[in-house]
Amino acid sequence: MYPVPEFRTSNRILMGPGPSNVNPRVLKAMSTPLVGHLDPQFLSIMEDVKAMAQATFQTVNELTFIVSAPGSAGMETALVNILEPGDEALVCINGVFGNRMAEIANRCGANVKRVEASWGEPIDPAQVNDMLGKSNPKIVAIVHAETSTGVMQPLVEISQMTHDAGALLVVDAVTSYCGSPLPIDDWEIDVVYSGTQKCLSAPPGLSPVSFNDRAVEVLEKRKTKVQSWFLDLNLVREYWFGAKRVYHHTAPVSSIFALHEAYRIVLEEGLENRYKRHIQNHKLLLTGLESMGFEFLVNKSYRLPMLNAVRTPHGINDSEVRSRLLNEYNIEIGAGLGQFAGNVWRIGLMGESSTADHVYLLLSALKDILK
Repeated sequence: MYPVPEFRTSNRILMGPGPSNVNPRVLKAMSTPLVGHLDPQFLSIMEDVKAMAQATFQTVNELTFIVSAPGSAGMETALVNILEPGDEALVCINGVFGNRMAEIANRCGANVKRVEASWGEPIDPAQVNDMLGKSNPKIVAIVHAETSTGVMQPLVEISQMTHDAGALLVVDAVTSYCGSPLPIDDWEIDVVYSGTQKCLSAPPGLSPVSFNDRAVEVLEKRKTKVQSWFLDLNLVREYWFGAKRVYHHTAPVSSIFALHEAYRIVLEEGLENRYKRHIQNHKLLLTGLESMGFEFLVNKSYRLPMLNAVRTPHGINDSEVRSRLLNEYNIEIGAGLGQFAGNVWRIGLMGESSTADHVYLLLSALKDILK
């Protein structure tokens, strides 16, 4: 058993559903010497991170910060702080992560109503409106960019009808954040959460979140305790926002250093430029794959530019091709989930992985394997 050899990893070309490749500047920041999580220098970095989170979410929401855990914890943070036992939650489901939201809402003791669409299709606003007319939900929860299928969900119309019904809109933006437009104030999104490992191109393990004033009012008027002590924002925000910075948990200092640099890179490029880059590389991939006979799962009107769901051609062994891409070409792409397992590849063009070089490398490798 001992001595355990030093670990070494390959320099993978990450083109799956996450994580994405990380800029060397981010890795360098992560290796910065540690300071304490209550050190004045670290508190100053936290202030920078909050400001950059607001800028990238395009919001003035005061309660905008980073959960010290991955995107799934962001999902839990959004739901456990708003929902109480007996509340009604309308959850929109067209893939894996809509189902996960429904499961968490159910564990909160909420009465969960579902609006469902076929995998690979967006949610129909008319169905949401119909359900709102038959129920009185506290929240409408929906996934902006469904990672399991590659569907981009239009939100503006659903946001309007949600607020007309007196409910809060909770949005999963794990895949879309920093890769596609997400102006949460303009779209009147009440609660949003994301992850750091996709279009933001920071290491996994953190979840940016934002709650507007309507959502904070609901949080402050709860009649019951939040079911999770760790994710209870009444406690957490005293560390991130309190004048005395009350200890809550030991923050992942090195990961916050990395996120700070990743945010700087995003803002240096500019959000609009970043959105355009993701679309350009998506189109490059689309042209190359279609010329080889591949078909995309999602109609072009609702296709994600950063997560491309592609049908595997008839007669192609899904796992064998992905294995050869990984072992012979050092390229990672994602398998299909759920009903698409074995039939769909999920090809990520996120953040640092959204480059023409990544696209050309993948197309060349696929041509070699499939010829």
